[in-house]
Amino acid sequence: QVQVVESGGGLVQAGESLRLSCVASGSIFSFNVMGWYRQAPGKQREAVAIITSGARADYADSVKVRFTISRDNGKNTVYLQMNSLKPEDTAVYICNVRTSIGQAYWGKGTLVTVSS
Repeated sequence: QVQVVESGGGLVQAGESLRLSCVASGSIFSFNVMGWYRQAPGKQREAVAIITSGARADYADSVKVRFTISRDNGKNTVYLQMNSLKPEDTAVYICNVRTSIGQAYWGKGTLVTVSS
């Protein structure tokens, strides 16, 4: 079965940085699209950043300057470098991957808490 495992969340103060990692495995099909979503309690899940196997990246406007998404295709790993964190970035960050045949899988999430 496909596994999607995130790591790197934690508690930081505003202005600090974190780097999230997500490793996908278990598919005979390539993970063409990988990305990060986030969800805070009582709020809708929102897309933060996504990246294709060709390294095309898209960001939510709220994070476009501060966050950088990247991937290592050989490791099936996607990263999210999060700089200048703000309290409003506090959420569970969830990794999403999509295979070349359109299958989508979600990780369990990693919690990011930013204190003011």
